[in-house]
Amino acid sequence: MTEQALPYWRLSGFYLCYFALLGATAPFLGLYFEYLGFSPARIGELVAIPMLMRCVAPNLWGWLGDRSGKRLLIVRIGAFCTLASLSLIFISKSFAWLALVMALHAFFWHAVLPQFEVITLAHLREQAARYTQIRLWGSIGFILTVVGLGALFERFSLGLYPWLLWAIIACIALSSCWVPDARPQISASQITAAGFLAQLRQPGVLAFYLCVALMQLSHGPYYTFITIHLEHLGYSRGVIGWLWALGVLAEVLLFIYIPRLLQRVSLEQVLIGSFLLAALRWLLLGFLADQPSVLLLAQLLHAATFGSFHAAAILFVQRSFGAHQQGQGQALYAALAGVGGAAGALYAGYSWGSLGPNWTFALASLAALAAAVIMALQVSKLNPFTQQQERQ
Repeated sequence: MTEQALPYWRLSGFYLCYFALLGATAPFLGLYFEYLGFSPARIGELVAIPMLMRCVAPNLWGWLGDRSGKRLLIVRIGAFCTLASLSLIFISKSFAWLALVMALHAFFWHAVLPQFEVITLAHLREQAARYTQIRLWGSIGFILTVVGLGALFERFSLGLYPWLLWAIIACIALSSCWVPDARPQISASQITAAGFLAQLRQPGVLAFYLCVALMQLSHGPYYTFITIHLEHLGYSRGVIGWLWALGVLAEVLLFIYIPRLLQRVSLEQVLIGSFLLAALRWLLLGFLADQPSVLLLAQLLHAATFGSFHAAAILFVQRSFGAHQQGQGQALYAALAGVGGAAGALYAGYSWGSLGPNWTFALASLAALAAAVIMALQVSKLNPFTQQQERQ
């Protein structure tokens, strides 16, 4: 594939818009629910609903994408239906209605990214290591949004928040119309009679998915309460926005250099390092976030807790499944991340008021540490020849 044949900017533009929405929800969704007057337990429940929907929706859409091959159509339908669903947020602000809106819009939103990941890798073909060069624009979108909204909410009310979400989702829907379609190329080595479940039973694959769930569970307190936590410690919303941006900037730099790293170490080793650094990060945020220098270090560790973890995970899924199961493989990754994320948001919501921030983050650290142990045990079963093949 020539450089001109790769629709780099169209793919990158979609990632920029898609993760701009994450930049609006991850730091500010819990804060918006607090602004509406909900308790920590209710906030945890509302944040958990989209993650619970992520347990179901990606698998349904992934199966449909693999069967039909019309992944780009699914992306577009998902984006426009997400826009329509979120419009319902303007009708009522009751807990029951917001729970319905969270569930409905998430059902369609989670149709989008797993299928788009397959399309991107299909465009890249043998250049899969360049995935991070495209994906980093998603991180840039996140940074621009989180910094912009942080500054905006310093001056204006959080009542603007739903309108801003609607505008960002509209950009996602429109950008999906400019992306050209592509389908995974089937090589001779990928032609197999084995189905999805058979490939799922390959050595290390189930352990990987368990670790995905644990890693996302460990993120529960961070994505649900870190903005509230830092605001209570005396940090302004503008500063909090920049702290989020710092973490994602570290992620961008990681995306630039990780192709070189993956030439030297295996995907499993990158995952283990990510899990261990996540365990450290949650302890720093839970016990020492009042110290600015420690907080800066903790945010820089986002390069590992999301950046290296996500890059290695996407490539792990691509390596583990054939062309006809790529959509289901990526969807299962999203679903298990949803299971872990929902469990993390729920336990954080219930423990925040009873155990406090310190021990809530300590439990998150234990979850990440457990993922590191599981993956390390899996790596110990691989022989040196197998590990050398994975780095090639």
